[in-house]
Amino acid sequence: MLTPFTAENKIDENALEKLTEWYIGSGVNGLFAACQSSEIFCLTLEERLKIVEITVKAAKGRVPIIASANISDSLEKQAEELNAVWKSGVDAVILLSNRLAAQEEDSRIWVENLHKLLSMLDADMKLGMYECPYPYKRVLNEQELQAMIDTGRFFFIKDTCCSIDIIRKKLHQIKGSSIQLFNANTATLLESLAAGAAGYCGVMANFHPELYVWLCENYQEDGAEIVSDILTLNSLIERQLYPVNAKWHLKEIEGLPLEIYARVQNSAALTDTCKKEVRVMDKITNGIFRKYCIK
Repeated sequence: MLTPFTAENKIDENALEKLTEWYIGSGVNGLFAACQSSEIFCLTLEERLKIVEITVKAAKGRVPIIASANISDSLEKQAEELNAVWKSGVDAVILLSNRLAAQEEDSRIWVENLHKLLSMLDADMKLGMYECPYPYKRVLNEQELQAMIDTGRFFFIKDTCCSIDIIRKKLHQIKGSSIQLFNANTATLLESLAAGAAGYCGVMANFHPELYVWLCENYQEDGAEIVSDILTLNSLIERQLYPVNAKWHLKEIEGLPLEIYARVQNSAALTDTCKKEVRVMDKITNGIFRKYCIK
């Protein structure tokens, strides 16, 4: 999910409520509030809790809500953040894989820190793991994934490895466990669904979630490969000026009452050419949806 901001750089609560409705109205099966797209590294803990609480209230139990929080360096501070998010009423709390060890530290340290952190969390807390690309991407290896499985407390992985071979190995390893893998990468999504991935969890659902809903539910149907190919090409828009371009799309094309301000990007850098590219992408995806996804 995105975080709408006002011109005064405050969380736009009304816009966030409307945005939550838009996601659910588009058919999504769950919401990841407080994630990198939400700009959590630029939010205070109070702000992170606020966006989660607004989302939970607006969703009214219609879809499950998950949220992350542990952006701090110390495990003690991370535990404070995660316990606070859990109390906000989410269905699961998502750890960031890169917060459990420094980039140069090995899996032994990562696993030790995982157990230390879990010992400080509410015993009833349901957990997931997100291979967040910032401040560095830590793709789960076999040892780290097995440590998660062995706890019996994990139910979700947001995979960002962008490699179908690695995804297949992970799917084989988690088979029979409580963990489901959700792919964040459009290019490998179709293959991963066929291999047993549970679904999609990525930034492009901020542009056209209905197409991802259709693909996840109909990946074996005629037209799935064409839909996947178009989505893969369109996913290059993420490299433009995200999340500003996604907010512009929601405001100007979807008609949501939100502004395009962001804390991680300069919204003034969104040029007319950028806007044209977003409009063309929307035109193409609408045509694909009408041709292949509506019966």
